[in-house]
Amino acid sequence: MREKIIEGRIWVLTGSDGRIIDDIDTDMIFHNKHLHITDISEMGKHALGNLEGWEDFPEKAEKGDIIIAGKNFGAGSSRQQAVDCFISLGIRAIIAESFGAIYKRNAINSGLAILECPGISGVGLNNGDIISINLETGSIKKDGEEIIKARPMSSVQMDIYQAGNLFEYGKSMGQQQD
Repeated sequence: MREKIIEGRIWVLTGSDGRIIDDIDTDMIFHNKHLHITDISEMGKHALGNLEGWEDFPEKAEKGDIIIAGKNFGAGSSRQQAVDCFISLGIRAIIAESFGAIYKRNAINSGLAILECPGISGVGLNNGDIISINLETGSIKKDGEEIIKARPMSSVQMDIYQAGNLFEYGKSMGQQQD
């Protein structure tokens, strides 16, 4: 059973102007020149490699880190590698103002914790801050104080997350019927 409250160091995806970046598409997350890579463990070293100012993210990221992003994170193609590259790095969660629809579905199906949090851009979080996220209630805390509330995981999203991914969830459902 995976934790329902997770804690980690954050990376706030900001541009050179210091503002959180909106509309980060799947090509910025995982460039199409790397689509030949099929081993998930190799995908992490290319995460955000096509996002200006974030090309060195894989060298700085650590297992358990959390990403904070703006609106429409993961827009664009149905590129599964744009989810798998973060799983490869051990990213624990992504919190964004909103997600591209296909990216959101791919992340949920892969068991990656993602939460939509309108207003997250304005709460003054900085790279390196430690936050905790209650996936059931959406409460996001820094230094023990709630700073904002995200939309909590739906019951189905939580079930898939707890199982590890959609395939494992499906297997567990099949075992329950036996």
